[in-house]
Amino acid sequence: MEQRFHSIFNHVNEGILIVNHSGDIESINPRVSVMFGYSEEELIGQKVEILVPMSARGNHAGHRDKYQANPHARPMGKNMFLEGLKKDGSTFPVEISLSNYESAGEQHVIAFIIDVSERKLQDERIQQAYQELQNLNNSLEKKVLDRTMVLEEALVHLENSKSELYSALQKERELNELKSRFVSTASHEFRTPLSTISSSVSLIEKYGEMADFEKQQKHVTRIRQSVKGLTDILEDILSLSRLEEGKFVLNTQEVDLSSFVEEMLDELQSILKEGQYFDTQIQSNVVGTTEPKILRNVMMNLLSNAIKFSNESQPIQVEMKMENGVVHLKVRDYGAGIPSSELPRLFERFHRASNAINIPGTGLGLSIVKKCLELLDGDIRVESQLEEGTTFFVQFKLS
Repeated sequence: MEQRFHSIFNHVNEGILIVNHSGDIESINPRVSVMFGYSEEELIGQKVEILVPMSARGNHAGHRDKYQANPHARPMGKNMFLEGLKKDGSTFPVEISLSNYESAGEQHVIAFIIDVSERKLQDERIQQAYQELQNLNNSLEKKVLDRTMVLEEALVHLENSKSELYSALQKERELNELKSRFVSTASHEFRTPLSTISSSVSLIEKYGEMADFEKQQKHVTRIRQSVKGLTDILEDILSLSRLEEGKFVLNTQEVDLSSFVEEMLDELQSILKEGQYFDTQIQSNVVGTTEPKILRNVMMNLLSNAIKFSNESQPIQVEMKMENGVVHLKVRDYGAGIPSSELPRLFERFHRASNAINIPGTGLGLSIVKKCLELLDGDIRVESQLEEGTTFFVQFKLS
């Protein structure tokens, strides 16, 4: 039994530290040494305050004496931000739970210590993503207010012009509809990754208690993926804003378009569904000057959409050729297709086809594609049949 206790004590993922009634450290497990950078010999016999930052050390002895007067199992520093002090002088965030036991008539306190640096970092990232969303929403609210003020001034001056007044009202309705669609889309797309992050944080704590590092790492990966998904959504929104406000600076350079397309297809192999594959007809030696960053944005959206909206074991056709200095690109999938009544609105911001509501997405990708192609002096059109698939035709000049 004693051997089993020592095995648990030495291999548990939490730091365990035992002090006597005077606050002297009597025993530590190896995890404490890893966390704080001290050897066992350096800590045994030292006051526990050696592990407390100087800013909190003055009050710590009083808190310790107060606990000794009424020892019981409880979390330490509830609703407070706690830090540990390493041997090298650096600090890191911790969670501490206290317990006690009596031996030979003397009280001893056990402190269970968890390093929460990774969780704090993820919390900060979530807060940053939420703040960016709030700022974006506030900016949209300001635009609505500004446009409303313009409309109120226009009503005074355009009482005799019904056609102009109708046009202004129509634009105002479209702006409000855009806001509603944005709030609806953003809240839906943020809810799933935020729920994933929340549940994963809870499970990380649980598996931490069980010392199950493999499952902890699995949920850390899920958190990272969810944060990346949130970042990608915000990047889509900000990219569209920069494009519409004319803040995108063109940086043209010579590009081997044949190699460019092949490299993108290789990059996307990792997200293909089971059995999916690219069926390609790529003209070789297509070289000319263009803006590679914009072109990458166009192709990434079209190809990732084809993968997302296609079924497993279906080909995705990609054709690229150049005629008279004009590049012709075709991307075809064999997925669910798009209702014909919705094709005219396909490139509008936040618009999503009625049969794609349950598939993740913001409805911004194709709007970004169209804006990008306008910068390349290009164009895009679409053909689609329900249950048969969708084909996008892109053309742009390559000087």
